[in-house]
Order: sequence, then C-alpha cells, then structure tokens
Amino acid sequence: MGFRVRKSFKIAPGVRMTVTPKSISLSAGVKGARISANSSGRVTRTLSIPGSGISHTKTLSSPSGRSAAPARAAAASRPAPAPKAATPGLFAPKWEKELHKAVIAQRDPAALARIGNDYEPARPLAALFEATLAAVPSGDVQRAIDLLSWLFSTGYDPAKDEFITKYLPAAGFNLSIADGVDVVLPPDRDFIGLMLAELHQEAGNLPAAVDVVEQLEPSTITAVSLAELYIEQKRWADVVDLTEGLTNDDEAATYLLIQRGIAFREQGYPDAARESFKEALRVRSRPAELRQRALIERGLTYLKEGKRSLARKDFEKVLAENSAYPGLREHLANFQD
Repeated sequence: MGFRVRKSFKIAPGVRMTVTPKSISLSAGVKGARISANSSGRVTRTLSIPGSGISHTKTLSSPSGRSAAPARAAAASRPAPAPKAATPGLFAPKWEKELHKAVIAQRDPAALARIGNDYEPARPLAALFEATLAAVPSGDVQRAIDLLSWLFSTGYDPAKDEFITKYLPAAGFNLSIADGVDVVLPPDRDFIGLMLAELHQEAGNLPAAVDVVEQLEPSTITAVSLAELYIEQKRWADVVDLTEGLTNDDEAATYLLIQRGIAFREQGYPDAARESFKEALRVRSRPAELRQRALIERGLTYLKEGKRSLARKDFEKVLAENSAYPGLREHLANFQD
C-alpha cells in the first residue's frame, strides 16, 4: 500500500487550496470547468464532461510569465480572491501561534518536534503533523510509526481538536490504500489508524497492521485495507466473510470484489471466483489499474482450471492496454511453444 500525502483546504464555496511538499495551488470553478493557479506561476483551465473521464486542460499563464492566451482572458479567468483564513489572535497561546506558523503560515516541518516537546497542549497535533509532513516525506518510517502509535494508543481524535476545527476545518489527506484506490480522508482517528497500518505493512509487520485496522470503525475504506492485509496473510476465509453481499458500487467495492475472487480461487472454487471477477469488470469506468488487475486474476483462474485459451485472451486484453503491467510477460510466457 504505497501512500501519498497532501493537504487540501476548502477555503470558500467552489474554491480549494492544495498544499504539497513542493507547491501551493488554488483552484476555483464548478463541475466540469475549473481554473487552477500554482505558486510556480502557472495558471491552467480545465474543461471536462462530468462522468465521462474526458477533459481538456489549457495553460493560460506559464511560470516564465508568458501567457499561453491573451492576457486579458487569463486575467479574467483567474479565481477571485479567497476569504482570509483564520489566524491566531493577539491573546492566543504561544504554542498555538508557533504551531500555526509551522503547519500553515510558513510550512516549517522541522520545527514540529521541538514544538511538541516544548508545549504539552501542542503535543498530539505536533506528532500528527510531524508524522505526515516530516517523517513520511523524508522516508523515516520508524519515526512515523512511533508518533502515530502513540497517538492511536491515547485515543486521540484530531477531528475533535479545536486547532483543527478553527484553522483547518476542511483539511483532507490523500491516501492511496491499495492499487487503484485513492481516498481523501479528514484528519481523524480513522486516518491515523489507516496510515499507521500502512506504515506497519511497509515495515513488514502484518499482524500489527491488522490489529490496528480491526480496531477502526467498519467502513468500505477499512474493509479495503483489511482485505489486502488478509490476502497477504493468505486468510482466504476471512476475505470471503469480509466481502459478503458486495456489489460494484464504487472503486473500493471493485477492489474488494477482486480480492474476493482471489480468495475463492485459492480455496478451490473457480466458478465463484469468476463470478466475482465478472462483477468487478461490470463497470467499465473504473480505473485502468483495477480493470487490469481483475483481468489478470481472472486469467490466472482460467489457467488453474486448464482453460488456456480464455486465460490468454484476458492476458492479451491487458497487453493491449498496458504492455508494462508487472508480471504480464511471465504470464504470457506460459503460451510460448
């Protein structure tokens, strides 16, 4: 479960600011039409047909200052100034001012450890932001595990923290919880748990990862995380129980159906496996990574049944879309004379 972290703030109706380690961007608009301005100086316009996956992006202004469209049009299409974000008042506690400065005003992740050590009230938030803004981006997995484990064990829920509700009321973290399944989560206890589980998994401690996720509130997102962990541990019956009664309603459900098919196949039920893959492939608008994974797994199921021509057909469908799909060449090698 690789992961990416960014912060996204809804600062006004239709206006969103996204902060990544390298830049800040502001976007505004309505469904199907948005204007984005990046801190590098680039301004783009994106037009799309909602639900179709079809979009067109045009650069209106480049970082060098030269406009890709008439200057008047570029100026007219820039987002309107957003309302001023909340800042600590004159009588705000010192820890609040320092934390706001490190997280929002000046983006100084290196100061978070010191703030957490110096100010008891700031310790939980400083730990959360140090893990997400400093430890994870720098690759210090053990430091991130230590910080998030402490937070999780205390029962801390950032969604109830006054600093979050005052200064980051619409913050969200983008978390890739499985191949082809990305979610944007608010800073809450579930986010802490899911990120901690991913870090445990990355460190090779699957039992610890499972233990954390099983303590979270049941949801489609936690089910995706658990299914992947159960699959890695070959807990096939648990995967089947976890995905009982599932239909292909969203990307997470598609992923779970694929895991369900794998579990059935490994238990010796190929017909049930193929039914799960069929449902996973029913919605053609799912991300390519998910569709290709379903085809590969169905092809492996056909191979296990001795249905080589059907297996080859599924593998070649993936080949036509993505010849670099991991392991695809090895699967196709089964059909060479």
